[in-house]
Amino acid sequence: MKENTQPKPVETTPDKKDVVKSDNIIELKNVCKVYDGKEAVKKSSLNIQKGEFVTLLGPSGCGKTTTLRMIAGFETPTSGRIYFNGEDITDTPPYLRKVNTVFQKYALFPHLNVFNNIAFGLKLQKVAMEPFVDKKGRTVTKYRKYTKEEIKRKVDAVLKMVDLEDYGHRNVSSLSGGQQQRVAIARALVNEPEVLLLDEPLGALDLKMRKDMQIELKNMHRRLGITFIYVTHDQEEALTMSDKVVVMRNGEIQQIATPEQIYDEPANAFVADFIGESNILSGVMLEDYKVEFCDTVFECVDKGFKKKEPIDVIIRPEDFKIVKQDSKDALLTAVVDSCVFKGDHYQITVIANDNELIVNDTLAEAKGDTIGLYIKPFDLHIMRKARIINEIKTEMVSEGLVNICGAQFECNSDLPQGTKVLVKVDFDDVEVTDDAEDGKIAGVVINSIYKADEGTILIDNENAYDNESLKQEMVFVPDDLYFYPGYSLMDMAEFYKSLYHNFDMNYVINIANTLKLNPNAKISSFSKGMKRQCALICALACNAKYIFLDETFDGLDPVVRKFFKKLLSDAMSKKDTTIIMTSHNLRELEDICDNLGLLYKGNILFESDIDTLKTNMFKVQISLKGDFDK
Repeated sequence: MKENTQPKPVETTPDKKDVVKSDNIIELKNVCKVYDGKEAVKKSSLNIQKGEFVTLLGPSGCGKTTTLRMIAGFETPTSGRIYFNGEDITDTPPYLRKVNTVFQKYALFPHLNVFNNIAFGLKLQKVAMEPFVDKKGRTVTKYRKYTKEEIKRKVDAVLKMVDLEDYGHRNVSSLSGGQQQRVAIARALVNEPEVLLLDEPLGALDLKMRKDMQIELKNMHRRLGITFIYVTHDQEEALTMSDKVVVMRNGEIQQIATPEQIYDEPANAFVADFIGESNILSGVMLEDYKVEFCDTVFECVDKGFKKKEPIDVIIRPEDFKIVKQDSKDALLTAVVDSCVFKGDHYQITVIANDNELIVNDTLAEAKGDTIGLYIKPFDLHIMRKARIINEIKTEMVSEGLVNICGAQFECNSDLPQGTKVLVKVDFDDVEVTDDAEDGKIAGVVINSIYKADEGTILIDNENAYDNESLKQEMVFVPDDLYFYPGYSLMDMAEFYKSLYHNFDMNYVINIANTLKLNPNAKISSFSKGMKRQCALICALACNAKYIFLDETFDGLDPVVRKFFKKLLSDAMSKKDTTIIMTSHNLRELEDICDNLGLLYKGNILFESDIDTLKTNMFKVQISLKGDFDK
């Protein structure tokens, strides 16, 4: 398919009093936010229409929460303007904006019951009375507070809306996570906002409850008819609930489209890789409707590319059809490398002409079997490469010697010293190692996309810490992360270096650079996902024999989660580290867990390897009398 491109925003800086006529309820124009010299949001423009359900989606630290906070008024843009119903509200304080926010941790008042939590905002509000003319002939409007009867009527109405009619008297601490989330939404809705902002409100819920609340939020949006702006790093949430998805990366908007368009027509390789599983391959567009990749020529439905133009081909795993290797439909022949049961399908890894491909199918294939693969022309998504070669502007050191990024390299040129040159280096000619000292140039990884053809905060236990040797062997990353106020990642690393004799400071620096975490920035300024990354980095750097992780993957976007799974696997295989973790999400354990214990109401119901658990899931459900989902 053709590459989707976003139009460049028009540079505008209107006066605050300007009113722009528009059908959009929210408009961001060239909005930029800078923290400590670093751009968290880079000149982003976005239009949101009345009644839309819009999701800001992206990895941790991409700027989605910062964008939401600027709409809410909790942050002021460094540059650019924000409009609400055509009126510039860039400098308007939060309490004067017709928006309400549901926060990540709900922020419910523990000393108030459900009713009073919801009524809190109404008790502070003032409503306009009928205007009258005073003795001097001036039209005057007086304000009053809501009466107790009015507050009760409004609170009862929203309690009914979120299916909590009989819970008004209950203490919020006695409610489940899903019920607390609905109380937080009711507290926001009772003030009758025109826009509801939701900052990852489902992050703390278990998988079953999260799926239920996704449907509930979507139904609530339909009933209310107001605008929802939702922040998440969970692709499934975005695709399930949204009318429009805004994919962000490194502070920039990558694509704005419907969920179907985002999935079927990704704008670039990042979007394709971030939204679901994808096979991304380098290829060549031979001519209109004909593309070559995996050393094979395929028919496609795309045109308008240059002849023999280098391109990226994206194929979703479910778009492959497995056929017999000698079938006339077999466009590729592949050898099965692995087959993993995923519940509703098998994920099959195959090797086709030295390319590793992921194929999803409902039937299993044995390792070593040779199979055929068929792909419909419509299922080949073709996009132009963002860059086809490395280009470096530099100068000659002397004849036959050129400067590249501070290092000198031999070259076939007789140009004299000081000559300005443009050096081109093919991707395949760059050798990358994981040790900066092995190369001539050291760099920081800012992004990593796998292509098929190319290749913590610890809690001390008093009894355990009386034993110095045991202290060195165990490290614990709790679910409720705690960081010393004002500490940076480097401060925390120094602290744990004083506790653990084998603490590897270089490991912390290297992983932080790979994840683009500023090790000297205050951790309190990080998102929840970035804080969890800091916790995991410190835990792994301790080089302990046992690492205990309590719901630690919760809050991590899929790309970062996959990265840390690789680090944990390396620790287990190379350092013989034992990982013990808790989770409410079975899927996040599939490719890392050796053994699993299923707990229900304090009892271990099942203890085995994860594949055995899946194949016996029906028996487990019967033993729970169908109550397993809850």
